[in-house]
Amino acid sequence: MYIVPESEVQNLITPDEAFDAVESVFASMAKRSAYNFPVIREAIGHADALYGFKSGFDRESLALGLKSGGFWPGNTKRGLTNHQSSVFLFDANTGRCRAVVGGNLLTALRTAAASAVSIKYIARKGAKTIGIIGAGHQSAFQLRAALKQRQFERVFGWNIDPSMLSRLEGVSSEAGLPFEAVELEKLGAESDVIITITSSFSPILKASQVRPGTHLACMGTDTKGKQEVEAELVATASIFTDEIAQSVSIGECQHAVAASMIHQDAVVELGAVINGDHPGRLSEEEITLYDGTGVGLQDLAVASRIVELAIKSGAAKNIDF
Repeated sequence: MYIVPESEVQNLITPDEAFDAVESVFASMAKRSAYNFPVIREAIGHADALYGFKSGFDRESLALGLKSGGFWPGNTKRGLTNHQSSVFLFDANTGRCRAVVGGNLLTALRTAAASAVSIKYIARKGAKTIGIIGAGHQSAFQLRAALKQRQFERVFGWNIDPSMLSRLEGVSSEAGLPFEAVELEKLGAESDVIITITSSFSPILKASQVRPGTHLACMGTDTKGKQEVEAELVATASIFTDEIAQSVSIGECQHAVAASMIHQDAVVELGAVINGDHPGRLSEEEITLYDGTGVGLQDLAVASRIVELAIKSGAAKNIDF
């Protein structure tokens, strides 16, 4: 069994390689050659933590396994990232555990890649401004990945604690782009693309604050009860997602479905756009929304690539298990 520790992951895989792996997973899911198993995600009643499992199987790549982990909100005070996880890969032919991979950076890369894929396929080609709601650890990964998808000229940021926006300002500076900390009204009124990446359980962005033609990537809602944008905003948008079942049960669409504002039939798999089975954006004035719930297959695809690279470079530790 191979072990790839967290400390080695950053030296093995690039954001572009993670993007390619995630893009391929969207396509495989839409072709029904890959599928996710039901998600388990629960509050454990200790340390305010959310803990769970995401798993799946890809018949094309034979990626089989699970990611185990969750969200510990007090970790920042301990000098750790709040999201903690590990990925376990199994041999699809024998069931033996093939590898264990540190999942923290992996999760950040695949989450950022997913929203970036949505921007590539759904955002207006002429998008010039991008707004980020949320300035936690994941936000920097989101912005870096997104900036590769369009010729953005300005970056806006909002966070409940404005002092944390220096993280986004730093990424913008790296890219040579001006950054402005703004109120939500201005962010919504002037952004062509908006990424929400928070852990909110109440809506932050309102339908009245978003202009026609905007593409939203809602990346923070992955648990029952979480919510980043108004259900009314979801209901006015053309909706795309990684997996429909998760979108309507634990994703951003859960609230609009519960309020009978939309039916799950209105939600389209992003993979269908990638495969050419759905046109994606239909007009320049259309508001589009990607509901990124996060699926186990994305983790497995990126982890599999990391293991390949680790074996090739000698970074993987091989133990008898």
